[in-house]
Amino acid sequence: MSKCFLKVKEYLNELNYSILNENEDENFFVIDKESEGIKNMVIVVENPILIMEQLIFKVKEDNMEMYKSLLQKNQDILHGAFVLNQDGNSVIFRDTLQVENLDLNELSGSLNSLSLLMSEYSEEIIKFSA
Repeated sequence: MSKCFLKVKEYLNELNYSILNENEDENFFVIDKESEGIKNMVIVVENPILIMEQLIFKVKEDNMEMYKSLLQKNQDILHGAFVLNQDGNSVIFRDTLQVENLDLNELSGSLNSLSLLMSEYSEEIIKFSA
């Protein structure tokens, strides 16, 4: 197991995330911690970076007010941001970290950022996804 992959796995276990799937050959984990708003988050460990992505909702129709609100909310997010996927049909949370000097607090901070975002912004997300 690669050193970076193993380090991330140890941190996820220490933070009590459920690892639903992992594949060292493909360099990814799929994790859950529903009590924190984390559901099927994909973490890719591709030295020199770690990429975290979680589907937030599917875009039903283009809505300028929704896009504007999401961009404005990005300013409040401590780590990561809302982004549209390549096809423009899904809003995802995405964050990237440097793997070389990654520590437990840094990974925890990024994951907690999404948890905080989901608790503070859930009503708007529900409205946008309906």
